[in-house]
Amino acid sequence: MNSTEIKAAICAGAFDNEFLKLYGTVDLPRRRYSGAVDEFCALYGDSEELRFFSAPGRTEIGGNHTDHQHGCVLAASVDLDVIAVVAKTNENTVRIKSAGYQMDEIDLNSLEANERERGRAAALIRGVLYAFRRDGYKAGGFNAYTTSNVLKGSGLSSSAAFEVLVSNIINGLFCGGAVDRVSIAKYSQFAEREFFGKPCGLLDQMASSVGGFTYADFYDPQDPKIEQVNLDIRDFGYILCVVDTGGNHANLTADYAAITEECLAVSRALGADVLRDADEEKFYKELGDLRKKVGDRAVLRAFHFFNEQKRVELQRAALKEKDFEKFLYYVNESGESSYKYLQNLYSNSAVSEQGLCLAIALTRQFLGRKGACRVHGGGFAGTVQCYIPDDAFDDYKSMIESVFGKGSCVPLLIRPVGGCEIK
Repeated sequence: MNSTEIKAAICAGAFDNEFLKLYGTVDLPRRRYSGAVDEFCALYGDSEELRFFSAPGRTEIGGNHTDHQHGCVLAASVDLDVIAVVAKTNENTVRIKSAGYQMDEIDLNSLEANERERGRAAALIRGVLYAFRRDGYKAGGFNAYTTSNVLKGSGLSSSAAFEVLVSNIINGLFCGGAVDRVSIAKYSQFAEREFFGKPCGLLDQMASSVGGFTYADFYDPQDPKIEQVNLDIRDFGYILCVVDTGGNHANLTADYAAITEECLAVSRALGADVLRDADEEKFYKELGDLRKKVGDRAVLRAFHFFNEQKRVELQRAALKEKDFEKFLYYVNESGESSYKYLQNLYSNSAVSEQGLCLAIALTRQFLGRKGACRVHGGGFAGTVQCYIPDDAFDDYKSMIESVFGKGSCVPLLIRPVGGCEIK
């Protein structure tokens, strides 16, 4: 369909079933996608075959800092996403213009990593194209316009959503959808690690690609075990939200790296490469010696890992049994463990900035014995994740935004599908 036809189809409700599934509403998506078509045409002119693609942000549900130790994680795709209007071309060039950013152009004749692109979106695009071609898939030229409502710095993984979006575009345009969701996640991670230069795990890309509540076991990171659990939180009378505390993520690299380094120090002291392979019984037996070798904080962080591993399995079972109150109990328990043992709610280099601690304190005081809250994602700054009774949400939003600012409380829906083409 050209621009006139596809916009008429939007207005006529041709995409409403997909919009409802992804966003729970149709009016806003209709306006958003129609506007994206206009932007595409302003950039590239019209095309006889315009297509829509989407890839969601993700929220971590359970398993705080377990993936880098080859542990288990629960995550979920959300209704905030990156969308694209796309058309194939006969050129050997990929052009992607993202709202608010300059155009990226990739010459398909030269897909080797480019050091000058490290840290930029062009590196992610080039890395995904390289991965597809490396594994024998076709990847040709196309033009795309993208726009995102995945909040930057919120822990919702806007970069993973973008990578998964590009992977789905290539899969849809040139591979007939033959590439599975796990491979798409791996190609996306490859682009971020090897071309963009960020040593990320696979959690973010997997959650964005698979969709819904996703359980992932990274015992073998090259072949993770994946299970999707479909559940609508609203059916249990709760609203999921994140609260952006406005913390500064700058200069936190050392804090994030220290968690991995200290966990690895414990695992090596126990004769294993990662904590997943370490003997937990031996850990407790040798605590006296361990704390002298690696320090108390490292020991506490390992203590968090071993128990968080078990909690993920309990959360997974509770979701499958639709026992949401039990699930919330473990959410709170996970949050307490991150706070006390993992110690990733504020940086020791900036002890006056404890927005995450304040947000959790206010939320727990508001909720009493109801609902749940925890640090969201990497921690040290950024967001907390909350489960608020739906009849109390408006009051909660008003209270928390009086402290952290208007728009800081963002409700989320768990969308049942990951990256996809919208037809």
